Formats: sequence, structure tokens, C-alpha cells
Amino acid sequence: MKKNHSPIALSVNLNKIALIRNSRPGNNPDLLAYARQLLIAGANGLTVHPRPDQRHIRPEDCYQIKAMLDELNHSRDQSMIEFNIEGNPFTEFCAAPRDDFNDYPGFIEILAKAQPDQATLVPDSDSQLTSDHGFDLSGETTALENIIAKIHQLGCRVSLFMDPDPEQIRRAKDIGADRIELYTGPYADAFTEALLSGNTRHADKLFKQHVSAAEQAEKLGLGVNAGHDLNLHNLPQYQQLPHLLEVSIGHALTIDSLELGLEKAIKAYCDILR
Repeated sequence: MKKNHSPIALSVNLNKIALIRNSRPGNNPDLLAYARQLLIAGANGLTVHPRPDQRHIRPEDCYQIKAMLDELNHSRDQSMIEFNIEGNPFTEFCAAPRDDFNDYPGFIEILAKAQPDQATLVPDSDSQLTSDHGFDLSGETTALENIIAKIHQLGCRVSLFMDPDPEQIRRAKDIGADRIELYTGPYADAFTEALLSGNTRHADKLFKQHVSAAEQAEKLGLGVNAGHDLNLHNLPQYQQLPHLLEVSIGHALTIDSLELGLEKAIKAYCDILR
């Protein structure tokens, strides 16, 4: 299997830290201060997923993070820190769920104001706990194609959250995506089962599907990202995926930060990816 020659970017998802903050009034933990520490420790980028119920990331977080990154990038001589905003592109206005929150203006409206480097589009519902499947592009896709074109006009790269399905990945290219983010949840579950049982057959089978998907994406001219339930146990295998450019990790890294300390946790992930 061809190994990636360039380091794979680590984009840290801030949702869990925002979830802790939102559990009480106030700004503790301070999301921006935490994000700065992640970047100092070696993270290459930041990911957020602002949902209409604002259970974790709020719209103003997106704008403040963007302003912070613009300031940091302006003073950097090395590679730029990227900002990735995830969400369902069809999500519209939603009134604030609490008196101390602002309204949710809609996903595209957030992108227009925050102007991230990358918009990762996911097909989840408003009430869904977490993203758990990729886009099904076998039906009518005109609305999604039009949204992708609109996001491109904002200057954002567009990545679609996808299962490792060859036909679906081809369709992602057809409607204008720049990258795909391979949904790694089932692979991560199978890897955990393999650790417990000692039988790696299912995990290996799923990993081969991801390899085939990544190879096809590269041939089509699509960049390859990946995310969901990746951790220090399964990442050593998964980082061998050919053409992998970026992984987005939040839940596991937050837990590892509690156990190892933030700096050591980031270093552990970066050591695997580089």
C-alpha cells in the first residue's frame, strides 16, 4: 500500500469543549483560549459544527474563531492554519434556544460571514446526536449542486461527508465537490471489536473499502479527508490510507487531553500522522 509522503493535517473538532461551556452560563472553558493552546501544541486546523439547537458551537464562535485565525495566519511564515465548518447545508434560521444565545441564522449564512477555508457538508438532521452516514446522491441532487456552487462563490473549498461507496463518490465529483470526508464510524467500531476479540477480519475488510474509495477519489481529482471516532488506537492503521490529506478528531482527543494533558495528547496524534 502506498504511504502518504506529506504529513496528514490534524484538524481538531471543538464541539466537545463548547458543549462543556454551554452546560452553564458564562464562558468557561474559554473556547478561543483552548483553540490557541491546540494550535500552539501542533494542531494544523480547527473544525466546528454549529447546529441549530446550539448545543455546543454557536454562530458567534465561528466568527470569533475566524477572526483569531486571520490574526494568527497574518503573522505566520509557515503553513496556514485552516478553519473547517461542518453542517447540513439546508439548515435554515432557528430562534435562539436560550436568552443568553443569539439566533441561528442558517448554515449558509454562517459560512458567508465566517468564510472558512473549508465547508464540510453533512446530511444529518437537526436533532441528530452526531453525524452517522454519508450523503446518498443517487436521487435528485440539483439543490445540493446549487448550494455547492454558492459556497464556491464565497471562496470556500467544499468537502462532502461520504460513505466509502464508489458510485456515490463519483457523483460527489459530478456535483462539484472538491474533497470528500470519508465517514470512519463503522471502521472505528470494527477496529474496537477486533481489539476485544482478536479477529481483525471485519476491520480489515472495511479498511480495504476505504482504501478503494480513496484511490478512486484521487483518480477523480477529489481530495480525501476522514473523520468520526478516529483515535490513538485505530489511527496508526488508518493513517496509512493513500492520498489522505486531513483527519478531523474531537471526541477522542478531548478525552485523551483529560488523561494525558492537552499538549501530550496533540503530540501523540501528530506523531502518528507525521
